[in-house]
Amino acid sequence: MKLLHLAGALLCGLLLTQCVSTPSASDEAIGPLASVTQAESLAIAERYLNHRWAATEKQAMHGVDPDGVRVDTPDATFRPAGRTPGWWKSGQVNVGIPYCWGADDTPESFDQGVRQGKWAGDIYTSAKRKGLASARSKHTVGADCSGFISRCWNLDWHCSTRTIPKICDKLATYDELQPGDALNTVNGHVLLFAAFSKPDKSELLVYETGSPLGWLVTKHTTPVGFLQGLGYEPYRYRGMRR
Repeated sequence: MKLLHLAGALLCGLLLTQCVSTPSASDEAIGPLASVTQAESLAIAERYLNHRWAATEKQAMHGVDPDGVRVDTPDATFRPAGRTPGWWKSGQVNVGIPYCWGADDTPESFDQGVRQGKWAGDIYTSAKRKGLASARSKHTVGADCSGFISRCWNLDWHCSTRTIPKICDKLATYDELQPGDALNTVNGHVLLFAAFSKPDKSELLVYETGSPLGWLVTKHTTPVGFLQGLGYEPYRYRGMRR
């Protein structure tokens, strides 16, 4: 299990700039709400965290796709100055589903895409946020932060961070969080709550995907006060069961 304890300074780039889910229009359509238990939600997250897959050079891309969309996969050759480097390597088995702007692949559809020669992941950039859904490359596979959460709730449609409040009930306090709940900033980023990692509930164990943790689904701890300071609000998905 990948369990990282990160200071607030390290997380700041992730939570507000690096891993922004694909925004959608304010009238974004809401699909059917699936039923999922708390245990099932965390089990799905673990599948993303521990998924093993083999890559070839065909899964790497650093350039413009056939539709004119810029793609940069988070492979080990991606090492731009001032940004979190890529991680997965061709010619070997990698562990973890890569971050991919606008995507919501399941582990199965990710593997299928890899077999079809699609590119594994696509990092977040300010240009992608400006381009919204038009910056999503259909030639890539993986999952972004809200795509990952959508799948952990058994949704068969992509619920953005903007729509999460529409299918969830807002909790009064962080103390009410239960496994499978979300910590969300609208049009920003979302994390999946797993457990309190300290008896006084001052620290959380969460799942999420995005930089600077390595452009893949990760599991780590973070201080409650830090997330509160950044405006993260606690939500419970209406289809969640104990």
